[in-house]
Amino acid sequence: METIGFVRACALGLGLVALPMGSASADTYNLTVDRVTVDTGDFTKTGVGFNGRATPTVLRFHEGEAVTINVTNNLSEDTSVHWHGLILPFDQDGVPKISYPGIAPGQTFTYRFPIRQAGTYWFHSHSGYQEPDGAYGAIVIAPKEGEPVRYDRDYVVQLADAHPHPGNRIMRNLKMMPDYYNRRQRTLFDFLRDSEEKGLGPALADRRAWGEMRMMPTDIEDLQGFTPLINGKGPDQNWTGLFKPGERVRLRFINSSAMTYFDIRIPGLKMTVVQADGNAVEPVPVDEFRIAVAETYDVVVQPSDEKAYTIFAESMGRTAFARGTLAPRPGMRAAVPALRPPGLLTMADMGMAHGDMAGMDHGSMAGMDHGDMAGMDHGSMAGMDHGDMGQGSDAQTHAMPDGSQMPGMDHSGHAGMAAAARPDPFYAPGSGLAPQAAQAGGKMLSYADLKAQRPLYAYREATREIELRLTGNMERYIWSINGVKYEDAEPIRLQYGERVRFKFVNETMMTHPMHLHGMWSILDNGNGAWNPVKHVISVAPGTTVTTETEVDAPGQWAFHCHLSYHADSGMFRKVVVEGGPGKARSTASAAPVTGG
Repeated sequence: METIGFVRACALGLGLVALPMGSASADTYNLTVDRVTVDTGDFTKTGVGFNGRATPTVLRFHEGEAVTINVTNNLSEDTSVHWHGLILPFDQDGVPKISYPGIAPGQTFTYRFPIRQAGTYWFHSHSGYQEPDGAYGAIVIAPKEGEPVRYDRDYVVQLADAHPHPGNRIMRNLKMMPDYYNRRQRTLFDFLRDSEEKGLGPALADRRAWGEMRMMPTDIEDLQGFTPLINGKGPDQNWTGLFKPGERVRLRFINSSAMTYFDIRIPGLKMTVVQADGNAVEPVPVDEFRIAVAETYDVVVQPSDEKAYTIFAESMGRTAFARGTLAPRPGMRAAVPALRPPGLLTMADMGMAHGDMAGMDHGSMAGMDHGDMAGMDHGSMAGMDHGDMGQGSDAQTHAMPDGSQMPGMDHSGHAGMAAAARPDPFYAPGSGLAPQAAQAGGKMLSYADLKAQRPLYAYREATREIELRLTGNMERYIWSINGVKYEDAEPIRLQYGERVRFKFVNETMMTHPMHLHGMWSILDNGNGAWNPVKHVISVAPGTTVTTETEVDAPGQWAFHCHLSYHADSGMFRKVVVEGGPGKARSTASAAPVTGG
């Protein structure tokens, strides 16, 4: 049985195998964790991979199946495998020092858990920097009751940001110099251009404000100089998926990057978003979408012409792009768009673009330590009373981050609306990060568009609220929650059976993809009972985002920003769920954990 499982895992690792259908069964899968050579086309490096390959392994399960997965560590250091987004017992979640001790060199650890869901997920190491170094793969789960989406072909499109430096060196460099990898430092020529456009006084004031905060408007990506990959292939290596004109092609996008958000489009093709983080959503036709680190989106396209189409994924900072191709025949290529000009952070991304703060003395904010903002009274900041934003408090009268009221808003009608002209409510008004489709008048997916096709939980009021302020000190490269880094923090304690509202207040200038293990995060986007269910919630600078969680999984879980170097430097928490069936209770020692 193990041999069969190994052969199956290896074959499926090609990632191009059609989705197997059939009755649920128990099966055994074997994985090895190995040193591998990563070849991006730009550079080669020694990395970490599964089953001896640098290209991602794809595991395909069936909902209702009980899986056994043997993971053998062929490294000279401890490893682990976390099943990202899967709902499973906590001791199978694969996070060292929270779920289990990890897997020692030469050891085989056997995971056993039932598959309770369908959709697109992924797996990765949760030890050290093995995930940034290449230890990731994909999971595709066939639903028990048949696919709700019609398609003829099915491809995994797994994105990554391979860097020539190993993860531990990157972290060391960021600690020594947080802007070490920022290749877009502001220059004298930028100042001269700003002076010409804005006038000397405003340009000087702007430069002084950013300088006194020890930040730059170009601090959109912590990490630059990487090569984006699609299914392990760099832009010049051009991963290609085949189709016959007229076929419906399902593309399962997974962002397995360590640090990079991507804006994805396929020029010439409309994409219909059908699934977010493994859960079916009401179809949303879009021209482009932004995928946060660790998120998954399934889209369906229907190319009708006998020609090639480029899958184009630009990094949010516009420093690099991944490129793949959909084509009727191997070897065909389509034009590759140029990178768009990079955006710049604004005071809105610092949560400071408020009318009553025009006279604010930024000079008093030298070396601004976001971790010391515990006493910050958001309620006194006109236009920024996050407590009054009311996201989801009333699905019929929805208060959006720009302060506007949207009575009777029918979110179901977003698809195809002229929403592209409307500000994205999940970005601060005036944000330099707010995405716009490259195509004039094109539709960019927003969190506000996502509406669950079939809610997983009965709608009910949350029993309590927990506020999590996302904080950090850029100058010291320390990231934290509520001003406290992981090593110094007490676990978040939840009670089995309660419904908790998490209120994320992003006080930093970086975007953070927050990932709760073991339980779903129901994004409050104003759709009430049809709010989408996700495993990663992206929180943009200067915004407040609210989620709710049905606490239905006893044990202890990880809860963290999925940017690898943010999690490792402190934006991480242990969550302990007390009570539940069997009255499972866990002791909670806040041991540090690395990985993303």
